[in-house]
Amino acid sequence: MSRPMGRIDAALALATRHRRSLTVAMVLLVAGIGFAALRLVLREVHLSDVRAALAEVPRARIAAALALTTTSYLLLTGLDWVALRSVGRPLPWRIAAAGSFTSYTLSHNLGLSLITGGSARLRLYGAAGLAFGEIAQVAAICGLAFWAGVAGAAGVGLIVGDGVVLGPVTLGPGLSRGLGAVLIGLLAVLPLLRTRGITTLGPERFGVALPSLKQMASLGALSLADLTVASAALFVLVPAAAPGAFPGFVVAYAVAVVVALLLHVPGGLGVFETVVLASVPGDRPALFAALLLYRLIYYLLPLLVAAIGIAGAEGWRLRHPIRRGLSYVDRAGQLLAPTAVTVLVFVAGFVLLVSGALPGVKDRLSDLDDMVPLPFIEGSHMAGSLIGTAMLLVAPALNARLRSGWAAARLLLVGGAIFSLLKGLDYEEAALQLVVAGVLQYCRASFYREGGILTDRPRWPWLIAAAAALGLSLWAGFFAYQRTPYSDELWWRFALDGNAPRFLRASFAAGVLLTAASAWQLLTASRTRTLPDALPPEGVLDAALAASTRTDAALAFTGDKSFVVSAAGDAFLMYRVQGRSWVVMGDPVGPVAAWSELVWSIRRACDARAGRLCFYQASERMLPLFVELGLQAIKYGEEAHVALAGFALAGPKAKSLRHAVRRTEAAGAVFSVEPAATVPALMAELAEVSAAWLAEKAGREKRFSLGVFDAGYLSRFPVALVRVEGRIVAFANIWTSGDGEEASVDLMRHRPDAPYGTMEAMVVRLIEWARGEGYERFNLGMAPLSGMPSGRLAPVWARLGHALFANGERLYGFAGLRAFKAKYGPDWVSRYIATPSGVAMPRALIDLARLVSA
Repeated sequence: MSRPMGRIDAALALATRHRRSLTVAMVLLVAGIGFAALRLVLREVHLSDVRAALAEVPRARIAAALALTTTSYLLLTGLDWVALRSVGRPLPWRIAAAGSFTSYTLSHNLGLSLITGGSARLRLYGAAGLAFGEIAQVAAICGLAFWAGVAGAAGVGLIVGDGVVLGPVTLGPGLSRGLGAVLIGLLAVLPLLRTRGITTLGPERFGVALPSLKQMASLGALSLADLTVASAALFVLVPAAAPGAFPGFVVAYAVAVVVALLLHVPGGLGVFETVVLASVPGDRPALFAALLLYRLIYYLLPLLVAAIGIAGAEGWRLRHPIRRGLSYVDRAGQLLAPTAVTVLVFVAGFVLLVSGALPGVKDRLSDLDDMVPLPFIEGSHMAGSLIGTAMLLVAPALNARLRSGWAAARLLLVGGAIFSLLKGLDYEEAALQLVVAGVLQYCRASFYREGGILTDRPRWPWLIAAAAALGLSLWAGFFAYQRTPYSDELWWRFALDGNAPRFLRASFAAGVLLTAASAWQLLTASRTRTLPDALPPEGVLDAALAASTRTDAALAFTGDKSFVVSAAGDAFLMYRVQGRSWVVMGDPVGPVAAWSELVWSIRRACDARAGRLCFYQASERMLPLFVELGLQAIKYGEEAHVALAGFALAGPKAKSLRHAVRRTEAAGAVFSVEPAATVPALMAELAEVSAAWLAEKAGREKRFSLGVFDAGYLSRFPVALVRVEGRIVAFANIWTSGDGEEASVDLMRHRPDAPYGTMEAMVVRLIEWARGEGYERFNLGMAPLSGMPSGRLAPVWARLGHALFANGERLYGFAGLRAFKAKYGPDWVSRYIATPSGVAMPRALIDLARLVSA
């Protein structure tokens, strides 16, 4: 029994470790299955039939679909408007409408609603003053309302209809009404919980606050009306659709929506169409033509409207700076323009891919053949598909506001317009590419960050969407040429009417490009982005260190950091880039008056490179600046400061220290402090001590927040030594602050055979030495996670830190480290980490953990 269980545990551990890769593979697999199923459903449908069906759709039905689509999105704005009131943060309808419309248009088209739609709400409502938790509550309430509307619409359709046929599944009137009653009954669960006094669904701190009964009724009515209207927008496009069939159609539509959402395929591409085609009876070409029109009207057209609206708001802001900050919608345009333009470029690339998969218009090809030779047509067809694929790959760089992404996208759009004309006089596509290029040019100021394309870590949602777009274009091509017999010779056929060979060659090249670019990004994307800069000029170092009140300013000499220097040359801060996080070590070094200039300089530089700014082991004096920077401060632990004037070995509390001193002295240990000038002569023996200490610890040097054993580094500082019979058994290099008030130690290392209590005794002698030199305090360094609040009202991160401090002794020895330093009777001073709030916080903390443990 143990072996199977062990294998299961190992499999679960492997799945957890590779969860992201497995998720990506699963989504791609589901998308592939959806396209295969769609092809199977349409195996008897031909492209000519679909074109004929599209031509036969009356304009009045298209106008009705447009009106119903508008109504649907207006109803969706009501969900956000009510949800904002239910969390106690009402906003004007125009703001709720902007948040709802941008959120739903992005999530409808790209899927992954928590990432796409959620980011839109986060940016817009965050600009309006809502906290991350409040925005999450709004999104959760809207999500619950949406699912309630799906269940309600399906339930009503099952009850009203005279039985339902869903492909191979047939529900009789009795079973249909019974299932509908169950779905309607489920809608009463949340109101019943509310009437019983339950106001939160889930854990108290992370649960969803239940709206009032009146608000629940409003949300339910709006969501039910939305799903009904949205399904009607598709229903009116189906030729010869009888009104009596609408209840069953609503059920099929609801099932298709649920399946598409649960499978997480971007935009439900292929999956939604497959379920509707399999569930709704009728003429297959006509129904497929209706689905194509619906995809254009309900999905792509609102996306285009949202993108142009956001880009227009951004452009208006840039042309009229005086209006900045006066309107929430204007600020939303500033925040969302890159996302909107990104989606436009992605759609333009997708259009080029699908166009390359479908046959060209025969008359246009004939006219083009009279103007250019066949090789130009063949090459332009291939180039158009490759440019479309490249646009899909450039989209993440645009979303990150990279200047390089903007330049590449502009070039690709112009090239796409040119090759659209040269491959078949597709002037409609060329016009679309040029319009998007114009919008991109108009929003140029929004793309200001530095960085390269495909040099960052892969952004899986975009890669999944790109793979899905390529898969849909492949499906469209195989559907269009299903009557063409396949043969090896088909790949090498070059002719004006050789649409299928052109499709095969272009699709293969696009697939190779997408695969190669994804693999390149996966294998070569750098993790630690920059090499450390050289030290600031000696004049800057001297001026800044002279004004420093903290000894950890000496970390500037470890050789692994970059620097930002003040304009006056009297202050600097030190940092290092890990992943996308820019981690600043400690407080700025130099006069406090220069701190604001320094932190805002690195804030701008970090933002220009799409980074996350993080401060590590900062003091309380930095807290006002963290508020200005929009960062969230987290207590990291406490630093032990020994007041030298009051330190004494007398009394019961110092008993263990007296014992350590007596024991080491009895063993013949002699303490001394050697000036920095004599350290190079001692370096060989110090290296032996350090190597023995590292061998005992089975670890390696950590440079960022600690010093490192390096001859050039150690030679800058005095060194405290403990000798036994003339042989060095322990040492510590000494840091001192520029203002002459603080002394501290950095590296403290000893041989395994050093007398017991050597390190305690050395710290005692160092404290006495520092007092004799006139220093006011001795800094014993950090006790991580100590002093964290743990009460019921404490923040989650504080309670987690307290629990780790109390129970993580085997992991690090948190409590033991504090107990060692507490022997010296220190005052405990808080130290902080500051990171961006929201979803960026855990990512920054992970990068920080990697950096300080490296």
